[in-house]
Amino acid sequence: MSTAFRFTEPPAPRAATDRVAEVYAQLAHDFGIERAATFVVLSSTPELLAPAWALMRESLIAGAGSRTGKELAAYGVSRANRCPFCVAAHTVLLHATGDHALAEQLARGERPEDDAHARVLHWGEHTRVPGADLHPYPFPREHAPAYLGTAFAFHFINRIVSALLTERLLPGNAQRLRPVRSLAGRSLAGTVRRTAVPGAALPLLDAPPPGPAWAAGTAVGPAYGALREAALAGAGLLDADDQALVRRTVGGWDGSHPPLALPGVPDRRERPGARLALLAALAPYRITDADVTAWRRPEHTDHCLVHLIAYGAFAAVDRIESALALPTAREA
Repeated sequence: MSTAFRFTEPPAPRAATDRVAEVYAQLAHDFGIERAATFVVLSSTPELLAPAWALMRESLIAGAGSRTGKELAAYGVSRANRCPFCVAAHTVLLHATGDHALAEQLARGERPEDDAHARVLHWGEHTRVPGADLHPYPFPREHAPAYLGTAFAFHFINRIVSALLTERLLPGNAQRLRPVRSLAGRSLAGTVRRTAVPGAALPLLDAPPPGPAWAAGTAVGPAYGALREAALAGAGLLDADDQALVRRTVGGWDGSHPPLALPGVPDRRERPGARLALLAALAPYRITDADVTAWRRPEHTDHCLVHLIAYGAFAAVDRIESALALPTAREA
């Protein structure tokens, strides 16, 4: 039977216990989708699952600013990253906010008619480019931690999804049909339009670091710091030379999508681990069965594969975040 998952077989959600079960409970209550494949695929690595959910919840769902605006930013990020699964998901979620005309403009490949919406979408798209000038913000500066957290959350999630899930949001790609998109969005409307209390995901994290200065004083900061710490720990699956290659290559990345020749990405027969991490960072949609098979050994469980992909994914997030001129929360 076909599933949404590539390369891994996540534990059945109904069998979840402890921290994973707590995350699924919050997903159902605050996101409206109890077994969202986006997070189920991380469930073999609970140390990644909890902070990935926390960052999305505390920025997109509970963070300051309108849900429509943050969905638009996330849509822009997902389109820039060429993640059709997430593009479709945010279209459905815009239906859930009640912005049906806007959702369908995007589904048709059109720019939003509303200038304010167009500027938020443009901002989200351009967060992919390290060092891009994203000022002035198309939202109030006090909302910057939530919008930035949303952007960084989806730069990570897009890469996880593109690497480890198929492109089908719904069976048979039914999300391509307008009535299905609308109906799916309306089914989530009650949850999406409900006000979420900030900070509820933080108890899921074990002693999270305070996080970056731009999110100081918000629940976004510890969630971001916890995900960064957990994801970058995946570097331990590579030797020192491969880690150095990943850092050097991602450190010089300009935000572009690599050509077919994949310059800077080693051959799978020579350095398969470094290749997987770099593909996860720069072009996760290019990961193939052959790439995974070349790296995987009997000791490499699903936990290992997800963690290696997450390491590469967050290396790209780190490159983007560190290159942006970001205000501190006090300056915002």
